[in-house]
Amino acid sequence: MSDQFLTTFLFLSVVALTVGITFWASRQTKTATDFYSGGRSFSGFQNGLAIGGDYMSAASFLGISGAIAVYGYDGFLYSIGFLVAWLVALLLVAEMLRNAGRYTMADQLAFRMNQRKVRTAASVSTVVVSIFYLLAQMVGAGTLVALLLGVESEAIKNITIIGVGVLMIFYVVVGGMKGTTYVQIVKAVLLMLGSALIVVLVLAEFNFNLSSLLGAAAENSGKGEAFLQPGLQYGSTLTSQIDFLSLGLALVLGTAGLPHILIRFYTVPTARDARKSVLWAIGLIGAFYLMTLILGFGAAALLDREVVDPAAGGNQNLASPLLAEAVGGGDGSTGGAILLALIAAVAFATILAVVAGLTLASSSSVAHDLYKGVIKKDQPVSENDEVRVARIAAFAIGAIAIALSIPAQRLNIAFLVALAFAVAASANLPAIIYNMFWRRFNTRGATWSIYGGLISAVGLVLLSPVMSGLPTSMFPDSDWAIFPLNNPGIVSIPLGFLLGYIGTVTSREPAAEDRFTELEVRALTGAGAEGATHH
Repeated sequence: MSDQFLTTFLFLSVVALTVGITFWASRQTKTATDFYSGGRSFSGFQNGLAIGGDYMSAASFLGISGAIAVYGYDGFLYSIGFLVAWLVALLLVAEMLRNAGRYTMADQLAFRMNQRKVRTAASVSTVVVSIFYLLAQMVGAGTLVALLLGVESEAIKNITIIGVGVLMIFYVVVGGMKGTTYVQIVKAVLLMLGSALIVVLVLAEFNFNLSSLLGAAAENSGKGEAFLQPGLQYGSTLTSQIDFLSLGLALVLGTAGLPHILIRFYTVPTARDARKSVLWAIGLIGAFYLMTLILGFGAAALLDREVVDPAAGGNQNLASPLLAEAVGGGDGSTGGAILLALIAAVAFATILAVVAGLTLASSSSVAHDLYKGVIKKDQPVSENDEVRVARIAAFAIGAIAIALSIPAQRLNIAFLVALAFAVAASANLPAIIYNMFWRRFNTRGATWSIYGGLISAVGLVLLSPVMSGLPTSMFPDSDWAIFPLNNPGIVSIPLGFLLGYIGTVTSREPAAEDRFTELEVRALTGAGAEGATHH
């Protein structure tokens, strides 16, 4: 009982800390700029930590280490994909986006196009991507708290998911971007320290000899050498090889289209800080993904298969917390209980920080793009009004995410995130890239690429084995799957680009050449970005 008490106490302390930060930040949040972009007051280093905090989500911490523990080499491909994606974000998007917009992704698109149509499309896409990503985090939260409290009941998991939803709405409504950013910074530091501690303890079990760790993992996995070779999860059939290619495409191209990552570039004063923050984030995230390798193989070496392998009735999302318990002294030991509580609390802080960032991205898009840009187009909207609408939107989005997370609890978290990446890469990325680099790109091209990419990605997921036809599907008892791949990226991403091209060349709308030149100058130099007025 004392161990249970300790676990719960540590866990609640982390939640209390983040709630305290939010209240403190709420006193600093006075204007719309404060609410949306933290008053653009963060340094490159602070923003780099916060981006790291936003990106190293429950999917990375729980999902990837779980995938490595079950599939070995193939699980590590998620880590590589997530990391390489940052280079795309750095080279193509970070600095230009910081210069070209104000609060949301749509600012940059609406600058030279029909404001109403483009803002509506971008807002819809932002909300859909955010909800997909939110699902993954909420499922992680349910799993974690159930493990901590030692309960198996579905009802408790569902209550947890609702609790996380309520907390994330609180962070956004009360703290805005300032509160959310500080929560992310605290969480990034906690996550790096917690992971480093477990990594050192795992390596100590094998006398800091990496090859004996890998050998033990291969042996304990029951798959032998195959565990350390490509092909356990992807590669046995042509379909699974294409699925792997699709996953890789989604991971590498998705980051540059994720709304909650894109709005982070607006929280720094200059483009140079935006670039600096991405470099800090790459360093942090790179170190973290190297640690997931040790966490995953450590879990494979030290935990029983039936605990983590879904095929044996285990839960791969729990590999990291259970590994912490094992290296702390095992089940029932005080050391094990402390480490389990610590890692679970860190993972929970991770979830809270990421869901707050996502909810903020989507609610600010609803307020800034839909309400101010579309509904109230010709009437002045006060900043207080806009922020009020953002807060109402946060409630609505939180409610939808809670309702959808409850049936999604069987799915792997890293995999759910990969779906969000596929939707982001299909719907948002083509429009962002065309808009920055193609002079002729126009309103029809933008709306076709956003809606086309969005509808095809979501439609293919609905018709895939993710939803039905397999024991691991969301609806295992039905079967309507006609699309064979789990990840739609390989079809929907090229389609998003193609539709953007076709929409542009078939439209009679004259390209706003002067606006493109202005956007280009601004994206490359930052001139005039601060006092930008949008037409």
